[in-house]
Amino acid sequence: MADLTLWHNQRCSKSRGACELLTDAGASFAEKRYLDDPPTATELDRVLTALDMEPWDLARMGESVAKDLALRELPHDRAQWIDVMVANPILIERPILVTADGRAVVGRPPENVLSLLED
Repeated sequence: MADLTLWHNQRCSKSRGACELLTDAGASFAEKRYLDDPPTATELDRVLTALDMEPWDLARMGESVAKDLALRELPHDRAQWIDVMVANPILIERPILVTADGRAVVGRPPENVLSLLED
C-alpha cells in the first residue's frame, strides 16, 4: 500500500471522520496538520494537480478571510491563488488524503478517503 498523508484539521468533524475511517480500515498514515504546518506553494500545487483541481475549486469560500480578501473577485490565476492559500491555509478544503505515488482525494464526504485504499 502507498504511503499516505492526511491533510487534517483536528477541529473539523469531516477530518476527524476521515481519520477514524482510515484507522478502522487499518491504514497507516501520517497526519499533516496543515493549519499548524502550512504546505509550501510547491506542495499545494502538487496536491491540486493530483486532485485535478484548481485552487479556486478547493478554496473554502465561506471562511471570513475569503470575504476579507474578496476572493470571489480575484482573477483565476493559479499561482496567485496558491500563494493566497499558502498564506491563509484555513482556505484549504479538508481533509485531503495524499499518496506517495501522486494520487489524492478530498474527504468530502469522509468515505472518499477509502477509495485510495482500494489497490
